[in-house]
Amino acid sequence: MLSVGSSKALNCFFPMPYGNHAKIKVTNEGKQNVSSLYYNIEYRTNQHPLPPKTLYFHAQYRQAGPNAGWTNQWYSNYDPLVVFKRNPDGADNYVWFDAKGSGQFVGVTMSVLQNQDGWWGEGNDMFYIDGEVTPSIAGTGTEDYFLGAWDFGTPFSYQLYGAPVVGKEEAGARSSVYRFHLDSPIPFSKSFRATIEHGHANHRSDNFYSVAYWYQTEPHSKFPPLPPVDDRIPVIHIVGGPGNSSLDGKPTTPNR
Repeated sequence: MLSVGSSKALNCFFPMPYGNHAKIKVTNEGKQNVSSLYYNIEYRTNQHPLPPKTLYFHAQYRQAGPNAGWTNQWYSNYDPLVVFKRNPDGADNYVWFDAKGSGQFVGVTMSVLQNQDGWWGEGNDMFYIDGEVTPSIAGTGTEDYFLGAWDFGTPFSYQLYGAPVVGKEEAGARSSVYRFHLDSPIPFSKSFRATIEHGHANHRSDNFYSVAYWYQTEPHSKFPPLPPVDDRIPVIHIVGGPGNSSLDGKPTTPNR
């Protein structure tokens, strides 16, 4: 559904139905001029209107820089302080998206900049369908949701899931993951809330950056405002915990 061809070709293949008109806008929010931009947009017109209650494509960007872990007094993911913590209702989870209406969740892409050492993925995905207070769909770990195992080891990329960037599990490392639910649809009738823990029961304070993808009937809920461009630049934050306490008190830009 998404791909990076070579180094600079970004491709999207999600169907995006529209009833009356469609508009695609490209904006440069950086401080440098763009010397060249090329694009190719394919579309088709139909002689008949779209059926009633057609589901429209939606995509929503969110970030947490950083997530607010509930403690920084831990030394490994296996500390008893961490292991025996429980989070049955998903309080303070990172939210991929929160929608109202009728539709279907179709996937998510997420990148992580670690502020702390160790494996960042000891967190469970939790999905709340049609107003649930406790999630009816809850996973067993981040790597399991993205269809890896035992951390990720080495990068991998497949049609519907992958981890094309796998960091060294230390402060300053980066990872990127994706999963699309074309083979395992998750429909909703009234609302849908997709979340994931940041560490076991949300004990870690890493930076998360995500885009969630879904289809639904209109109208949709108001999207949260896009953070300012300076806030979207990934930097390491002073949060304490393993690998973070020796920083000088200022956010730092990691090696690219």
